[in-house]
Amino acid sequence: GARGLTVIREDLGDCKRCKLHSGRTNIVYGVGSPTAEICFVGEGPGADEDLQGEPFVGRAGQLLTQMIKAMGLEREDVYICNVVKCRPPNNRDPEPDEVTACSPFLIRQVRAVGPKVIVTLGKHAAHTVLNVKTPITRLRGTWGAFDGIPVMPTFHPSFLLRDPTQKKFAWEDLKAVLHHL
Repeated sequence: GARGLTVIREDLGDCKRCKLHSGRTNIVYGVGSPTAEICFVGEGPGADEDLQGEPFVGRAGQLLTQMIKAMGLEREDVYICNVVKCRPPNNRDPEPDEVTACSPFLIRQVRAVGPKVIVTLGKHAAHTVLNVKTPITRLRGTWGAFDGIPVMPTFHPSFLLRDPTQKKFAWEDLKAVLHHL
């Protein structure tokens, strides 16, 4: 719950565990309900997120908010976080050493929230949470598990902005999550 999330944020501190800290404006920790039934996990903050210190506030974040609303929920009802808490330069993919340094905090966040379902957004989140390397096109829409918690991998909202024809598949994934709950 809330106390656990506060302790983890304090442990994270002014993190310098990987090279990403050198280019950040803000650590982007997590946002939403500390007792959410659904936890959304993205890969890492972009420019808007780095400036505001909040995950998923840019264009992809606005699409994620629409997706959450389509599920009949508000952002405040779910918990949203990322695999890495600092923005990779030029929004490049997080590198393995960065994921290794940061993922223990993600794991602790998820355990503190204790969701009924985890939704991973994009391949890096799915690969980190599920500890697999399967392509996201094969993973999405197929239930996995983390710590006994069901995991639904789906496409990242930034991918859906680039290819809106894939939105119907992401919606199928989110409907499966609602059905599960």
